[in-house]
Amino acid sequence: MSDEQPARPGRGRERRQVLLRLDPAVHDALARWAADELRSVNAQVDLIVRRALADVGRLPGDAAPPPRRGRPPASG
Repeated sequence: MSDEQPARPGRGRERRQVLLRLDPAVHDALARWAADELRSVNAQVDLIVRRALADVGRLPGDAAPPPRRGRPPASG
């Protein structure tokens, strides 16, 4: 069984899903922080991990940029 998800049409590289177990108090603090910055918890975790990787020089140069925030652009 592969960890790869099938690619969706019209999208770049598929994002991977990760199960993350957190202490409830840590999750609550993370959710409050995310809400303060108008992000989802998932987007906040992505931001924190990217910053940590960049701080230690381990962010891959070919890493896709984070997804745009807000509504997708209108098509048509």
